[in-house]
Order: sequence, then structure tokens, then C-alpha cells
Amino acid sequence: MSAWRSQRCMLLVAMMLVSTACSHSGRLYQYQQLPATELAYIELTDTPFYPQLRYQCGPAALATVLQVSGVETAHPDQLAEQVYLPERQGSLQAELLAASRRAERIPYVLAPQLTDLLAELAAGHPVLVLQNLGLARWPRWHYAVVIGFDPKRQQLLLRSGSRYRQSMSLRQFERSWQLANYWAMVVPASGQLPATAEPLRYLQAVAAVEQQQRWSLAAEGYVVAERRWPEQATSAFGLGNIAYQQHDFAAAKAHYYRATELAPGEAAYYFNLSWALLRLGQVDEALRVAALTAQLAPEHPRYGKAIQLLEQAID
Repeated sequence: MSAWRSQRCMLLVAMMLVSTACSHSGRLYQYQQLPATELAYIELTDTPFYPQLRYQCGPAALATVLQVSGVETAHPDQLAEQVYLPERQGSLQAELLAASRRAERIPYVLAPQLTDLLAELAAGHPVLVLQNLGLARWPRWHYAVVIGFDPKRQQLLLRSGSRYRQSMSLRQFERSWQLANYWAMVVPASGQLPATAEPLRYLQAVAAVEQQQRWSLAAEGYVVAERRWPEQATSAFGLGNIAYQQHDFAAAKAHYYRATELAPGEAAYYFNLSWALLRLGQVDEALRVAALTAQLAPEHPRYGKAIQLLEQAID
């Protein structure tokens, strides 16, 4: 990308991203600790390419990963209306995540590890990354998509700016990525988990979808998580909440009961279960569960008053 275009692709990023981007003299880069003999060449050649023109590095990078995830209608021009902030001449990470959810996908922010980035590539997932192509004090923010890794040459391959296939040394890449706080995301296809998904991090991603009241997408995410981590009560609880919002109180009851079995000390699960029982007309059982809620969290402003709240609703 030319210097002019790079400047036009500057992004607004929360100050927390650069607060830790100070001198790292004496600290090993992550790439220096990679087990080189165990790594294979990767290049996701089918990854589409959208030249990142004026102000378009965010929308173009997002369109790239959405297309790979199966969102055939994703295009930079369309996404620019959702993620590009004219007054800032760039895109925030929050806008990229929100636009991914609007496209009926669950975006996943990676742990700040180069090994996780490489694992996603090996699984066939191009990785959208934030880079600082300038200095910590004078940042030049840029989004690109990592599509390959050459262990012999110690290089990463990217769709970046106006370059279809940019080669960047691991050292150069990691420096720019480190100055952006190692921020990266993947957008798996519908019903798929990221290769490096961690329970808490992934369930937080699904919860963000649920908060936007995208019930079907959130339910899909919780079902996938429950299959992968059946011991996690959060998935059952999330499915219970979605069923309750859709007035399927019988399904909500079943999910909440499972959540209480997996995490018997969590007052929130009992509290919501009591309301599902009440909606089903099972008043005695609802009050019994409400009593358990109060016992578990007597000082909580709602859970401690679970019985009174139910009784008010009954009256």
C-alpha cells in the first residue's frame, strides 16, 4: 500500500491498545519461540481479495473473512455503511464485531498468541488482524487478513491494502501486531467453532449476540458450545434465557434445571428457573426454588428477595 493510502487507512482505536505498546527491548517476541520443525506451510489461496482503497481497510478486511465464512453478500461498499466512521477516517473493532453479528455470524477475538493465529490458519480460517504500521507514539492503524505462513522463510502471507499477496517477516509482522495489542479475530462458518476456542472467551462471544436479541444465532452458538463443553453450565443457562424470551417456558425449565445440576451453587440459575416454573403454573415448585435462590444469595438485592418477588407476581 502506498504511503498516501496507508495514511488514509488510519483507524481510531481505544487508547488502551497503545497504553501497553511501549518499548519491549529485552523481551522475546513470540515468533522466536515457535517450534519451527513442527510447523507446515499454509496458504489459503481461495481467500477473496478486495483492494483496500481510500478509508476502506476495515470494510475490505471484514468482507474478506465474512465471504470465507459463507456470507456471499458481504462486500466492502455495503459494510462501509456499517463500520466506517467518516469523522474518524476508520473503523473501530467494536463496529467490525457488530457487523459480523448482523451478518448472522459469531465473531471470535483470539487470545493474543501467535500460535493461536497459526492454528486458525491451519484450520482454514483466515485471520483479520489489527496492525500499527507506525510507532507507539505516532500510530498508523491498519486492518489486514493473514492467509498463510511460510516456516522456511519465516514469513506470514497477507491480503493487505492494495496487495493481493503480501509477504511479511514474522519479526516485522509481530512488531506491528504487538503495537496493536495482538488484536485479531476470526469469523467461523455457521455452526462451527474456532479452532482455538476457549470456553469463557467463546461463551462471551455468544452472550454478545444474545444481548443483541439475535435469538436464533445465539441459540446456535450455545448448542455448539454445549456439544464441545458439556460441563459448562453457561450454555444451558443461555439456552434457557432464549427459550424464556420466546415464551417457550417448558424448554426454559429444562435448560435451567440442567444449569442448576451443572452449577448447583449459582443463585441466578435457580432464580430464572423459579420464573419459568411460575409461567408454567407450577407455583409450589416455583416457590421452593425461589427459597433455594434466597438461601444461596441472601444479600443479593433480587435473589435474596426471590420469594417476595414471586409472590407479588402471583398476586
